[in-house]
Amino acid sequence: MKKLFTKNTKVIFFNEHPVPIQAMLDFDWICAKSEPCVSAIVNPKKTGFHKTFFGPKEILIPVFKSLEEAVKFAPQADVLINFASIRSSFESTKLALATKTIRSIVLVAEGIPENQTRELIRIAKKNKKWIIGPSTVGAIKAGAIRIGYSGGSSENIIESKLYQPGSVGVVTVSGGMSNEVYSIVNKNTDGVNEGVAIGGDTYPGSTILENVMRLHENPEIKMLVVLGEIGGTDEYEIAEAIKTGKIDKPVVAWVSGTVAELFQTEVQFGHAGARSGSRKVSALAKNKVLKEAGAYVPKSFNQFGYLIKKVFEDEVQKRKGYTLPTQVIPQVPPQDFDIALRDGLVRRRTSIVSGISDDRGEKLTYKGVDIDKIVKKPLSQTINALWFENRLDKTGMDFLELCLKLTADHGPAVVTAHNAITTARAGKDLVSSVVSGLLTIGPRHGGAINDSAKWQFQCVATKINPTEFVKEMNLKGELIMGIGHRVKSVQNPDERVQLIKDFARKNLKKSAHLDYALLVETETTKKKNNLILNVDGAIGSVFLDILKSNNYKDDEILELIEIELFNAIFLLGRTIGIIGHVLDQKKMKEPLYRHPWDDILYK
Repeated sequence: MKKLFTKNTKVIFFNEHPVPIQAMLDFDWICAKSEPCVSAIVNPKKTGFHKTFFGPKEILIPVFKSLEEAVKFAPQADVLINFASIRSSFESTKLALATKTIRSIVLVAEGIPENQTRELIRIAKKNKKWIIGPSTVGAIKAGAIRIGYSGGSSENIIESKLYQPGSVGVVTVSGGMSNEVYSIVNKNTDGVNEGVAIGGDTYPGSTILENVMRLHENPEIKMLVVLGEIGGTDEYEIAEAIKTGKIDKPVVAWVSGTVAELFQTEVQFGHAGARSGSRKVSALAKNKVLKEAGAYVPKSFNQFGYLIKKVFEDEVQKRKGYTLPTQVIPQVPPQDFDIALRDGLVRRRTSIVSGISDDRGEKLTYKGVDIDKIVKKPLSQTINALWFENRLDKTGMDFLELCLKLTADHGPAVVTAHNAITTARAGKDLVSSVVSGLLTIGPRHGGAINDSAKWQFQCVATKINPTEFVKEMNLKGELIMGIGHRVKSVQNPDERVQLIKDFARKNLKKSAHLDYALLVETETTKKKNNLILNVDGAIGSVFLDILKSNNYKDDEILELIEIELFNAIFLLGRTIGIIGHVLDQKKMKEPLYRHPWDDILYK
């Protein structure tokens, strides 16, 4: 169990997160490995393949719904990188600990209850397995394998020379600071051999000392660098190990958080375990004990690099038998096309010319006019007469007008517009072209308004707790319609949704369904910041509240949901945009569209 990671280590990745998966494969490429380290991916909601890159080549990694299937497919994989949310990380880790082939687990999730973590630690020790985390960015074995986000960007990996093994073992609590320490070590020694961030929770799956001892037993590692932090007593264990001779390699250590001495009361820093309390767990006290035990401790973090350099030169470089590690020339991974395009490094002919709408900026525009200006223009009351027998009040009609304008178009790339454009360019008539676009409206695009209204109406009627509802949907493996956006997020909100919410707050006395939808959004964004209430969900919830304010009975609302009237709002609005795209293509006399070969992965 001491040697967790090698150049041949294979991993199973739990939860399909493209960014860290690609980062790991880019590290493999930088280190000139012949094959990627990720053997399989577990995604409880799908099966098939995950498209990613290994160097310049696009590859497919198999995706399985269960860990059991993934382990059976990749018995050679002995590491699990668990990116599950706090709701499912406990159970998925327990499953991994019960397998025969997985020896070590990197647990990324933050906020796992302490009693669950302690249970996982108990099981791991019983089964002689290793846990790094929770709340960790992972680990890195220089020149061999990168686990999770450890090491930062590819540029930082190359800058810190993590593509070749050095003589220094690094153990930190903080994941963010681990990257800083790797850089400091690289500048002042022959480089990092292996580094691990244990995570900032009160009960880490493996302690600082356990990881220090693990690295200490590696003959390639000649000295150790430790960055602890305020709170806890783990550093006392390291000091005791140095005093008793269990650790006989030089240790340069620093416990961060000395600033806590300036505060009159207890201070909670970023991590759960980084809490100033008794004098014993203070940074000053622990730095003092480490120094007295024989560790090299700087006067401040500013002196950390200088001391590492001195210890390396005196205790490693000058020792008999020391040889400089073999120097490696890294392979620089190709740049992603969208980044290269953004930076002006490449150019490519566009597939479609569009003069209708543009959703690339901060505001959606129709023919160059911002959406907020278009919303102010009036629309007739025909819909109220034809659809609702004039039962809607002015607020209801104003909301329909708002919805039609917000849903009219969303650029040429979405499926409804794209199909209509390609059909028009094939020479088909207006009606055929428009219908070809309309036929792609469904549960994945546009048709979610009805489905979102359905669950919102049922949940409010039955008074189910939002947290329980999200948990129930997650257990079923079902998507929550009306929640989630490809581009927008909590930090980059959709202006259209904000316009809808503003309308509701201004015009409705009661908004039970919108309020409930926002509570669900609060739960889903805990898992991922783009799981926000989208336009479909916002329209569904507010229109339910409008129907209630217009004295619609429950059975009448259920009938409207059953006949898909909520989807009709999107259908009518989007038809306006589809017609515009077809006319636009015909006016420009665009030729037959053919999809470029280089945009297709042939199996």
